[in-house]
Amino acid sequence: MTGAATEQVLATIDRDFEASMGRLFELLRFPSVGTDPAHHADCRRTAEWLKTMFEGMGLTTTIHPTTGQPVVVACYEPPAAALSRNAHVPHVLFYGHYDVQPADPLNLWTSPPFEPRVAKGKDGRDCIFARGAADDKGQVMTFVEASRAWLSVRGSLPFRITFLIEGDEEGDAVHLDRFIAANKEMLKADIVLISDTGMWDPKTPSLITSLRGCVGEDVIITGPRIDLHSGYYGGPAVNPIKVLSRILGNLHDKTGRVTIPGFYDGVKAPPPAQRRAWKKLNFDAIEFLGGVGLKTPAGEKDFSALEQIWVRPTAEVNGILGGYTGAGSKTVLPSEASAKLTFRLVAGQNPNRIVKAFRTFVKSQLPADCKARFVSHGGSGAAAVAYDSPWIGMAKSAARAEWGVEPVLAGEGGSIPVVQSFRNHLKLDSVMLGFVNDDDALHSPDENFKVESYHKGARAWARFIGEIIKEQDA
Repeated sequence: MTGAATEQVLATIDRDFEASMGRLFELLRFPSVGTDPAHHADCRRTAEWLKTMFEGMGLTTTIHPTTGQPVVVACYEPPAAALSRNAHVPHVLFYGHYDVQPADPLNLWTSPPFEPRVAKGKDGRDCIFARGAADDKGQVMTFVEASRAWLSVRGSLPFRITFLIEGDEEGDAVHLDRFIAANKEMLKADIVLISDTGMWDPKTPSLITSLRGCVGEDVIITGPRIDLHSGYYGGPAVNPIKVLSRILGNLHDKTGRVTIPGFYDGVKAPPPAQRRAWKKLNFDAIEFLGGVGLKTPAGEKDFSALEQIWVRPTAEVNGILGGYTGAGSKTVLPSEASAKLTFRLVAGQNPNRIVKAFRTFVKSQLPADCKARFVSHGGSGAAAVAYDSPWIGMAKSAARAEWGVEPVLAGEGGSIPVVQSFRNHLKLDSVMLGFVNDDDALHSPDENFKVESYHKGARAWARFIGEIIKEQDA
C-alpha cells in the first residue's frame, strides 16, 4: 500500500513540476542577504513569503524575531485518527536557511543574480541560475515540495513535521544557537533533516554522517623581559622562537600521529566494512592534492586521505609570529613568540579535554626561564550519526531508489555550527542529504542548481517520507 502511494506522490511531483519551479523562482527573487543591513527588509519579506506558503499547505506557521534575522517555524500535526493508530508518531525537524551570500561582484554574473532563469550549464545540463538557487533555497524547496505532494495525494501525513527556516546561516551562527536554546520545547523532535550538502558525483548521492568539530587556541611563549642583541646574548639566553618551534615540531610523530597524551582517547576507527566501501570510491589523493600544487600525501600513515579528512582528528599550526619580521635584518632574540592552532575533532573527543591536554603538553616542554600563556578561541565538538541508524537506513533506501546506485556515506572535514546546536540543545542527530554538484558555484557568480537536482531531490525526499510511513505501517 505504501509503495503504491509513493508512486502516486512521485507522479504528482512530475506532473506539477512546472508549478514547483514557479514557486522556487518566486523565492529566489528575494535578495535576502542576511549580513547586509540594506537587505534586512528583504529578509523580512522572504520570511513573510515562506509563512504564506506554509500556511497555504495547511501548516501552522509563525515568524519569530531573533538577535539576527527572523526565523520561520511551520508545524504540521497529523489528524487525531492517525495519531491514535500509532504507539509513537515520529517527529521530524527539517532545517534550512533562506539567507544568501552577497551577489558581488555583479559584473561577473551572466544575468542578474535575483532574476532566476533556466539555461544550459557548462556540462550541457539545464540549470537554474540565481543567487541562493543551490545554497539553500532550492534545497529547502525539495523537501517542501515532497511534503506538498504527499499531502496532496494522501490528505495527511502520519507523523509530525516542524520546518525551521532561518536567515543567518551565512553570517553569525550565534543568533540561531540562542534561538534553539531558548525554544527547546517547541523544537523537540526525533531527528533533524538537513538539505544543505552535496552529491558525491553527478550520478551518486551522498549522506553526510559525520562532521568534525573545531577548537582554536593561541600559545604565547615568553623568555627574557625584553628583546636582546643576538651578538651579546645569542647562546646563553633562551630564544622563545626556538622553544616554540621545538614544541610545535613535537606535535606529531614520524607517522603523522598527534603526540599530545590523551589526544586520541575516545576516538574510534571507522568500521572495517565502511573503510572497504570508501576504498571502492577510488578517491585519488594525488589528483586531489595536485589541484592545490601538491603531490605527496601527508597526515596519518595508517589512514587514507579521505579518511583523514572525514573521520580523523588533526592538530594544525595556522600561524606563527615572533621576533623581527620587517624588511632587511635585525639581529635580535625576541622576548616572546606565539602560534595559532586549530584542532579538528571527531566523535569521542571532548573539546575542553583537548585544550587542557594541549596546554599540559606545552608546559611539560618549557625550559627554565620560559613561561607559556594561552588564549582560547572556543570551539565545538564533532557530530556523527551511527551508520546503522534507522534514519540513515531510510535515507539510503530513498536515495538508492531514486538514483539507482548505492549512496556514499561520507564525512565532512569542516563543521556546520547548527548541527552542533541541535546536538547540544536538543540532543538530536542530523541526517544530511543534499543535492548540490561541485560545479554549482556556491557563493560565486553564476551560482546555479541543476534542474535535475531539484527534481530528483524532491522525489528522493518523497521516497524518504514513504520510508517513514512504511516503518509506521510495519
